[in-house]
Amino acid sequence: TPTDPGTPTDPGTPTDPGTPINPDTPVNPVNQSSVADVMVNGKAEHIGTVTTTSENNRTTAAIVINSEELQAVLERAGQHAIIEISTNLSSDSVSGEFTGQMVQIMEQKQAAVKIKTPNATYTLPAQQINIDKLSEQFGAGVRLEDIKVQIKIAAPTAAAMEIVENSAAKGEFSIIVSPLDFTVRASYGDTAIEVARFNAYVERTIAVPEGTDPGKITTGVVIEPDGTVRHVPTKVVVIDGKNFIKINSLTNSTYTAVWHPVEFKDVTSHWAKNAVNDLGSRMVIQGGGDDLFNPNQEITRAEFTAILVRGLGLKLESGAGTFSDVKTSDWFSDAVQAADAFNLISGYGDGTFRPMDRITREQAMAIIANAMNITGLKATLPSRAAEELLLLFADANKASEWAMDGIYGSLQAGIVMGRSSGELAPAAYITRAEAAILVQRLLQKSNLI
Repeated sequence: TPTDPGTPTDPGTPTDPGTPINPDTPVNPVNQSSVADVMVNGKAEHIGTVTTTSENNRTTAAIVINSEELQAVLERAGQHAIIEISTNLSSDSVSGEFTGQMVQIMEQKQAAVKIKTPNATYTLPAQQINIDKLSEQFGAGVRLEDIKVQIKIAAPTAAAMEIVENSAAKGEFSIIVSPLDFTVRASYGDTAIEVARFNAYVERTIAVPEGTDPGKITTGVVIEPDGTVRHVPTKVVVIDGKNFIKINSLTNSTYTAVWHPVEFKDVTSHWAKNAVNDLGSRMVIQGGGDDLFNPNQEITRAEFTAILVRGLGLKLESGAGTFSDVKTSDWFSDAVQAADAFNLISGYGDGTFRPMDRITREQAMAIIANAMNITGLKATLPSRAAEELLLLFADANKASEWAMDGIYGSLQAGIVMGRSSGELAPAAYITRAEAAILVQRLLQKSNLI
């Protein structure tokens, strides 16, 4: 039965924190409590209590926020406040804890919570918790003030680390930073529910170890409990003179950064060399064997969808899908279902997806434009008349009516450009190299890599 993670531990009688604990002997936790400083829009507020616990060589720091005091602070702070909960303690686990009612107020004020440790930061917009939907899962009549929400950064357990190490050996990549778990959990009584998926990218930063060459990081990855590894959009940033990896993901799990260099032999002199090798190193694209990529080969709708899903770092979906011609046994089934779940793709009027058809430029542009909604890129674009952009291409009138919005969005973002001689070529098929360029530009323009 899950334990309620949100109930503050009774500090009881202070215990000497310097007394060694024998890990082989069951012991009661060592607890200490103190007032926690919480920064709201950069100003220190004494609105939390931090309880540190040590048990069997694993330490935790739980910062419980006082609801009434936080509400008063937010009234003064207004909209879009940043609530930063930080600690300099070298704990194995650090969490911020709120009531469901407080989360609802933060949602209404479009506030974000930032959990900060010496080695990592987790920034979560309160709206992504979706407390109303969570409360429904606990049943009717449950009050929001009785629901506890915990946002946590933690070092993996020994068993989880073994899974990480086995995945690295199997995937032939090197782990560059210490893995960390990021979780959001709501609890009521003996029931706990994890928030595993978000509607927008949620940012995490993890410190790069001192002395580590940041150029030896090819990407960040998620390692699932079953050992599955997938790329998540990642870039190296410098904060206060120190290197960090910045990861954006739509899910929670265990995250780390890896070194996985790839160079395909048949793109050495190709115009798309950098994009192809970059996405190969990020585990987004794969070759056809013998270190070959076949850059000029036309790509199918299934292949393009799979590359985009990997590039966005979407978690694959299993089970029966929407399209009549996509079987669960097909290699692309999980990727197509993930793309469908995030409204990236649409099929034909007869209920098919036609996965083995070659994909046209206008079809690819429509899918890319849908992806811009997920990455947030579309909302940042300046307005520009579609007619003005399309006048640049003599054959723009050949584009399908249903594709016009996607074409306009892709052109406006600078992700898609015309082919030679000012042609849009909407019905032309795209190649594997062009697909790599499109996905890389989408992630770059969205400031994700």
